[in-house]
Amino acid sequence: RLSRLLRRAAMIPPLRIALIGERDPAVTAHRAIPEALALAGAALALEVQGEWLATDRIVSQADLDGYDAFWCVPASPYVSEAGALRAIRHARVGGLPFLGTCGGFQYAVLEYARNVLGWGDAGHAELDANATNAVIVPLLCALVETRGALRLVEGSRLARSYGMLTIQEGYHCSYGPSAAFAAALAVGPLRVTATDEAGDPRAVELDGHPFFVGTLFQPERRALTGETPPPVLALVEAAAAGRG
Repeated sequence: RLSRLLRRAAMIPPLRIALIGERDPAVTAHRAIPEALALAGAALALEVQGEWLATDRIVSQADLDGYDAFWCVPASPYVSEAGALRAIRHARVGGLPFLGTCGGFQYAVLEYARNVLGWGDAGHAELDANATNAVIVPLLCALVETRGALRLVEGSRLARSYGMLTIQEGYHCSYGPSAAFAAALAVGPLRVTATDEAGDPRAVELDGHPFFVGTLFQPERRALTGETPPPVLALVEAAAAGRG
């Protein structure tokens, strides 16, 4: 039976996960991401192939074809805002599994504000300090190389992936959602599913989508200590399920 299972596994093409962003070995999260995918694949007995896709290489729909899931990774600003937003919109509209961590969370917020809420002037303060409608703004207290407690919404994808409602995760970011955008989340379909101890939004999920999750924190860092990050495991599961 084991040999049959191994032969069957060998016949299944690897899951292709597009890693949206500019790879930098000096970035802790970038070193963690391949480890996180390998751990998730091992846990699910699946071959997972993470493929780095620089944002300035995303210029047409064809550049996004063939991937089973998308992970918009930390370390922004990206070289091409348009490329990153194109990939996020592709995953959102196409119902393809998506995970955005840190910078990926921020750009997912920006894409949603512009293309779902219709806020054509939505901006990111890191890209334009004078943006009239910045939906991503400097945090009052930067979360650089810090850890903190988070409360997850019961029944959310994140809560199911972690198997608990209170977690500890690490950050390396200086920007987060503005108060105006946080208020807009109250009506959905993008909704807050994790908050910090002050009640500020730290993760979002899109209702009606197979898997669309953004976290301001960086769960992938768990992989550097040999622990499978629950959101990454959930992303890979969703990618496998999407193949039917």
